Amino acid sequence: MPASANGHPRNGGAAEAGSPDRQHGAADLARRIHIYRMMVEARLFEETAYRMFLGGLVKGTAHLAIGQEAIASAFAAAMKPDDLTFCTYRGHIHTLLRGAPPSRLLAELFGRDSGICGGKGGSMHLTDTSAGAMGCYAIVGAHLPIAVGAAWAAAERGTGQTAVCFFGDGATNIGAFHEALNMAAVWSLPVVFVCENNQYMEYTPIRSVTAVENPAADRAGAYGLDAILVDGNDADQMFDTARSAIEKARQGEGPSLIEAATYRHGGHSRADPGDYRPVDEVASWKARDPIPTYRERLLSEGASAEQLDDVEATAEEVINAAVEEARAAPAPPASVIGTNLWADGGSAWRN
Repeated sequence: MPASANGHPRNGGAAEAGSPDRQHGAADLARRIHIYRMMVEARLFEETAYRMFLGGLVKGTAHLAIGQEAIASAFAAAMKPDDLTFCTYRGHIHTLLRGAPPSRLLAELFGRDSGICGGKGGSMHLTDTSAGAMGCYAIVGAHLPIAVGAAWAAAERGTGQTAVCFFGDGATNIGAFHEALNMAAVWSLPVVFVCENNQYMEYTPIRSVTAVENPAADRAGAYGLDAILVDGNDADQMFDTARSAIEKARQGEGPSLIEAATYRHGGHSRADPGDYRPVDEVASWKARDPIPTYRERLLSEGASAEQLDDVEATAEEVINAAVEEARAAPAPPASVIGTNLWADGGSAWRN
């Protein structure tokens, strides 16, 4: 099972994925505190990435998922270690929570030799296949058919794996979205499509350019799928939904399409102030911040303040240590420029 830098497994594993809905017992509370830890670590990672960008350490652009942590955390807790995650360019936390080392992720953002892709991929191309993180994709919607292919391969090989494909609301108006859903439904493939509807496709409100109110859920019926609309800021709802869809896929009962309503606290990317959004809208969504909301719920249902304070302190230690390790890493040598380009790893054959 993939583990974080402090030795605690991030992935919830098979036992949790098959357990009954919330029982409010000790084991259930432990699992929910585990999800809270993932959410906090994800938030700290993103806040750190932003600070490092302002300090000139992050190379290129970066798309942050601050405010959307409940979705990635709940799915990471529900998935088995060998399940497969596909995500968008806003994929730092999906990759992190599947088990990729935070120091190597930050090193990749910094363009360092120890980066998860050798410092050559950067923020939008994070990949760690050893953790089941099958890549962040910079082209909107491009990874949906790839996730379908991975699900088809898992079904053919009988591995029992499920592919989980995260995408934004803007991808629902891309042809690949419809093609992937149709093929997955026709072949009854073990794939879960998760639309992280943060209400904006870059600078444009999704509802202003989409004929239906819910861009993913309202289209599910066209492919014979149930419409699943969930509060993406509610970690418990997200976990129950994730577990159910993943088990459905694993049992050979076909794909699911989930629309999780959420909100990014900042702009589209690091260069976007997000000031095209109504002030009261931003305030309303920030009042529903998934992390303090979940902390209050856990406190009311048996967790102690000391437990949660310890979770937060430990997460901070993990991320701080990751920053120091990434900062100390060297830049890649010039010799790697001609590698990872072609099927044989090099480019010599072209000469």
